Formats: sequence, C-alpha cells, structure tokens
Amino acid sequence: MNQDAWMVTGGAGFIGSNFVRRQVLESGRRLVNLDRLTYAGNLDSLEGVLHDPRHLFIRGDIADRPTVLSLLRTHRPAVVVNFAAESHVDRSIDGPRVFIETNVLGTVELLGAVLEYWRSLAPAEQERFRLLHVSTDEVYGSLGPTGAFTETTPYAPNSPYSASKAASDHLVRAFHHTYGLPVLTTNCSNNYGPRQFPEKLIPLMILNALRGRPLPIYGDGLNVRDWLYVDDHCRAIETVIAAGRVGEVYNIGGNCERTNRAIVEAICSLMDELRPQLPHRPCRSLITFVADRPGHDRRYAIDCSKIERELGWRPTVDFEAGLRATIRWYLDNPGWVERVTSGSYRGERLGVVPGSAAGLPGQVP
Repeated sequence: MNQDAWMVTGGAGFIGSNFVRRQVLESGRRLVNLDRLTYAGNLDSLEGVLHDPRHLFIRGDIADRPTVLSLLRTHRPAVVVNFAAESHVDRSIDGPRVFIETNVLGTVELLGAVLEYWRSLAPAEQERFRLLHVSTDEVYGSLGPTGAFTETTPYAPNSPYSASKAASDHLVRAFHHTYGLPVLTTNCSNNYGPRQFPEKLIPLMILNALRGRPLPIYGDGLNVRDWLYVDDHCRAIETVIAAGRVGEVYNIGGNCERTNRAIVEAICSLMDELRPQLPHRPCRSLITFVADRPGHDRRYAIDCSKIERELGWRPTVDFEAGLRATIRWYLDNPGWVERVTSGSYRGERLGVVPGSAAGLPGQVP
C-alpha cells in the first residue's frame, strides 16, 4: 500500500474537484481521480491539476468493478474517498432510475472492489486503510421549526435522491459491520462555493441575475437550509480521514441557517454592488415565485457538535464572506461559465481519450 496515494471517485464534480485541488496543490498528495464525466463532471474544474504529475485522471464508472479493482491494485492507495453520486433533487424527481443505478448499485460495486483490495493488504496496511463515503443531510428527512439532525437521527428520506443516498449509507455501514471494512461516513449540509454546476440554487441565481433572467424561488421561499462553504467541507473530510473513528458517522454543517428567499436576496444585493452597471438593477426585481416542487422538505439543520467535540473541526468561513467570494469567482471566470452553460465542456475537445491500450477507460495523464 502506498501511504502517500489516495483515490477519489467523482473528483471532477463540484465538491470532488475542490477536494482534489486542495490535496494536490496544498498537500502535494498523489491522487487517482475516477469520474464518469456525466453532465456534472467537468474537467475545467480541475484546471491547474489536470496535468500535474501527482494527479491521474481516469474516465470511468464506480459501477465498473473490474476497472476500480485494477486501479486499486495498480496504485495501492491508503485512502479512498467516494464523492461519486447523482445529486440534484429535481432530476431525481423527473428520472429516479439513474439515481438508483449510480448511488445504490454503483456504491455496492465500489464497496465490493474496495473490500477485495483491502483483504489483499498486509494486516498493518489493513489497519491504516480508510474508505470515506460522502453523503448528505437530506437522508434525515425534514425538520420542524426547531431542532437539528444528529448522527443518531432516524433516516426518513423524502425524495428519490435522498432515498438513494440513504441506501448507499446503509450499504457502507453493512460492509463495515459484516466484513470489517474500515469505513467512515460524513453527512453534510448544503454546500456552496466555486465550480458548482449552475443547476443548484446559488450559482443559478448568480448567473440569472448577471443576465437579467428571472430568479425563480419555489413556493413561499421560506424553506430553510444550513449552508456550508465547500472549502470548510473539504477540511472536515480531511479531518475525519486523519482522526475519525472507524465505522462512525460525522455530520458536517456550516452553522448557517438561511431561507431560500434570504439567500436569493443576499445574492441580489451583492450583484448590485459588484456589477453596478447591470441595466436591470436592482436584481431583486427579477425574483419570481414559482409552484413548489413535489415533496419539498421544509427545513434542514445540522448539529455538528460531534465532529467539533471529537476532532476539533469547526466551520471557519463566514457566510457573507463565502457568498461574496463565490460570486466573485463566477464573475471572474466567464470562460468556465460559458463552457458549462453552452455544453462545450463535454467531449473530446477537453482532452478525454476515447480509450487506452490497457483496456481502461479514457484517461488524461
């Protein structure tokens, strides 16, 4: 086992790409990055590390057990971090099948490959190995006006997306208790920050406000979420890998509850400040309330006292500062935005090789 090598799945997505960049650029870690490059996987988000010799990108699927096992045996990572997932609630409502295929069946195939690899390690290496599975607070369901999710809150998923993630969490737990696989699970609140695909609330509102398009808010806009800056989330994952207790679950939150309406209004105010030349200012005039989506959970809130108490992690990025930094990133990176919104970020022009002599999926060395 190579103690300096890690493997990341879903590392071309929003959270995954931010995590990969931190590991390679700040920690100098060697990473194998496996991503299927669905619509939300974007090699542009790996700019600066894509061709770094410490980073190997492989285009592939976690459900392809032979490929995953081949990568594990070849690169012998000490840690596997699983970000790979379908994650957009609206898409799960329109087409739940792909969420089951990726989040449930994909996870069980990944677990099977990792288990086989782990069993091949020497006893001392088995003790050091970790698989961290990244999940969501949505598995816990919906809260009333008070209270917060803890690690012992019963699962009550209300959308096909959250149901598929709940199933994946249970599989990870089962592989630990049945086979002894050394796993860790993290359940995070809503992430925001640079490189998020613009179907999600914050980047969608930033880009619509920039272009003078309607800012649609579901229902009365009073649904509450806890917001976590992506870099804080990445730090928390690093902390759990380093010091978390095997088999445990750690909730990761931002201690930042906001209604959807308050989020959009904050974006509007910052857009008015940062782009005073916009002809459609004030951007609040673009807010439009639309019919609520089916099964829309009213409130999420994370109690992250366990990770604070046991591991000493706390969120450090103030929401207003994080939101300002996020908006500035989207305004300062029009090329990334244009390629995402036009769809040109997908395909061979980004350097994806159709296949390789070794029989593995296309890769960018």
